[in-house]
Amino acid sequence: MEIMEAIRSRRSIGKVKPDAVDHTLIEQILEAGIWAPNHCHTEPWRFWVLTGEGRRLLGRGYAEVAIAEASSTLSDDELAQLRFAQEKKAFRAPVVIAVGVVPSQTAIVPEIEEYAAVHAAVQNMMLVAHAQGLGTIWRTGAPTYHAKMREVFSLNPREELVGFIYIGYPDVDPPKSARTPFQQKTEWVTE
Repeated sequence: MEIMEAIRSRRSIGKVKPDAVDHTLIEQILEAGIWAPNHCHTEPWRFWVLTGEGRRLLGRGYAEVAIAEASSTLSDDELAQLRFAQEKKAFRAPVVIAVGVVPSQTAIVPEIEEYAAVHAAVQNMMLVAHAQGLGTIWRTGAPTYHAKMREVFSLNPREELVGFIYIGYPDVDPPKSARTPFQQKTEWVTE
């Protein structure tokens, strides 16, 4: 697939088939991620590939966050139901890649640039997955950044999660999308 075609046609695919994804394809996705631009070659990314029962790690994270944020008036049965519902979120795709940032302690690299590099890695990964015929969705939100999720993934104080890439073979047609023409968002400065 030509690069501009991949960029223009890639969409977030929230519903995928349960079919396993070949290990080689996952490795190609990870390889694409590590070639993202990064200031001073700090390579500030970290990946956790969750497949099969390994996805329970993320499920436990979702459940721990939900329990921590739940009303103290919930019964034990209601808490158990909440935990079960949250754990199921990790099983919406056969592969989930948790992506983290490990900011460098090099004073010359602002921390925001480390995040930008990891976000670029996620885009690379999603484009390669799309070119392989896979669907992806980059899931984030408050649970991603919660202290309980950090604890479940055993992050050190400098590490953060930036999201979860759910990967599988699409089970829906990609949604239509349009963009504002770049001309409306661009100012040319020539002098």
